[in-house]
Amino acid sequence: MKTEWNLDKLYHGLDDPQYKKDYKTCEELIENYNRVIADMPDVPGVKEAEQILLLQEQIQETFMKLILYVELRQATDTENGDLMAESNNLTRLDSTKVASDTRAGKILAKLDNIEEAAKQSEVIADYQFYLTKIKENDSHMLSDEQEELYAQMDMTGGSAWSNLQNYLSSTVKVDYDGKQITLTDVRNLAYDADKKVRKDAYEAEIAAYDKIADSVAYALNNIKLQMNMIAEKRGFESPLAMTLQQSNMKRETLDAMMGAIKAHLPKVRRYFLHKAKKLGYEGGLPWYELFAPLGKDERKYSIDETKEILTGTFEKFTPEMSGLMREAFENEWIDFYPHQGKSGGAFDCGVSMIKESRVLTNFDGTFTAIDTLAHELGHSFHDRQVQDNRPMNQDYPMQVAETASTFNETFLCSSYVANAKSDEEKLALLEGLLKEQTQCIVDIYSRYLFETAVFEQCENKFLMTDDLKELMLDAQRQAYGEGLDENCLHPYMWVCKGHYYSTGLSFYNFPYAFGVLFAAGLYHLYLEEGAESFVPKYKAMLKATPTCNVEEAGALMNIDLTDQKFWESSLEAIEANIDAFCAL
Repeated sequence: MKTEWNLDKLYHGLDDPQYKKDYKTCEELIENYNRVIADMPDVPGVKEAEQILLLQEQIQETFMKLILYVELRQATDTENGDLMAESNNLTRLDSTKVASDTRAGKILAKLDNIEEAAKQSEVIADYQFYLTKIKENDSHMLSDEQEELYAQMDMTGGSAWSNLQNYLSSTVKVDYDGKQITLTDVRNLAYDADKKVRKDAYEAEIAAYDKIADSVAYALNNIKLQMNMIAEKRGFESPLAMTLQQSNMKRETLDAMMGAIKAHLPKVRRYFLHKAKKLGYEGGLPWYELFAPLGKDERKYSIDETKEILTGTFEKFTPEMSGLMREAFENEWIDFYPHQGKSGGAFDCGVSMIKESRVLTNFDGTFTAIDTLAHELGHSFHDRQVQDNRPMNQDYPMQVAETASTFNETFLCSSYVANAKSDEEKLALLEGLLKEQTQCIVDIYSRYLFETAVFEQCENKFLMTDDLKELMLDAQRQAYGEGLDENCLHPYMWVCKGHYYSTGLSFYNFPYAFGVLFAAGLYHLYLEEGAESFVPKYKAMLKATPTCNVEEAGALMNIDLTDQKFWESSLEAIEANIDAFCAL
């Protein structure tokens, strides 16, 4: 079995005649689009709206094939100068239609009575949700001149502050064990099997933040002030309201989820307390022990064994999932092994123009590596459900983006826990699952509390480093409670998390909790209903995620996401695993 992905179905290289032909076609499509949009009346009829949408589809399909090819090549060859140059060329090409895209959005927002227009045009009918979102977004837009000015000022304002945080956190030197290492490297030592390594790394990490904390505090204050300002100017009640509108999600859903989390924190904290006991502590867990490994599962798996494990396990869910996994392994969708110049981590990329996906991972033969593949191939399953949607009906908000992937992880781990050959193996499997789930529940809750407090307080005072440290500690105390040692928390978590520094999306935290809890609730529903009833609804829900809000997606599964009881049932499913963990 080949261990590198194959991109030949896209192109054979940058010098492939088909690549050059498609690039030229894309240039011509954009030139024509720019001319058409410039001559388009400000208020469109059905014919004009349909024309805009069809032109945008053509460009999207052609451009995405080019950019995906280059980005996928770059992911496994990050030091290739030719690919970097071509990526810049494509970025410049895309930028030549920005003004037309803005005007097209303004025109489409003026389409009168979308529902009536949908009766006259199949294209408009298919894009009804897309057009409704354009109209909704337009109601919060500033004038063209103000939007242009804001975009230009953001480059030296919020985005520049964001770049500063990224630069400082990625270049700060951490003094550890007689040498200097990066922040990423020292934070990765939190997973080390040696307690002394974990503790020393934590202390070195905390000490390193003093070098950059004041500068990063300036970045955070100014970004949050900018987001408060632009939210107000766009007519939103708050940056949170703006994020919810971007996320196709109601405030009632967020409040129901957060209310359920708050109510269940005491039960979830039992995981931390039992882990502390297992590691020999009385009371709460020190921060540096959050990711300490427990149990033993030292087995190593080959790629062939991994394929058989995944296809065999998911055959019980649906042959469609196991078939997709088999296709991914046998048809060279997956790039498995790490090497110089390859990106770290793992990701899935839907390649809708060839009805396939590509998955990058850094496979090391552990069960965690198998779990990672199950996660990414869950994304591939979601890709498959939306690939027959129209081109601009294939993107979905982040909360639901993690649904199929997290569902797969839950399915795989639950299956393996049930068949564990020893308590040590069962402990390792449960601990790995709960480590991720509790981070997405408890730590995400602390981040949500912290960001809420920063937005509220930065309007009235400049939040110095000590202020931000205290806000973070207060958020951690509220979230983790007795589960952690209150004398060993992490006051600098705001320095290293880039999510706080986005000018595109505030509260880049609650979607993670949504993804984990929605997937847990779906898995519980699957156990109740069985595959025959569950799978068709599940596929229909995934297919619909780009064309409806999250509440409507939930309704396709007969779930009311605004009802706190649903979220509590999801937490109860996770608490069942905590019960099993505490029994070991």
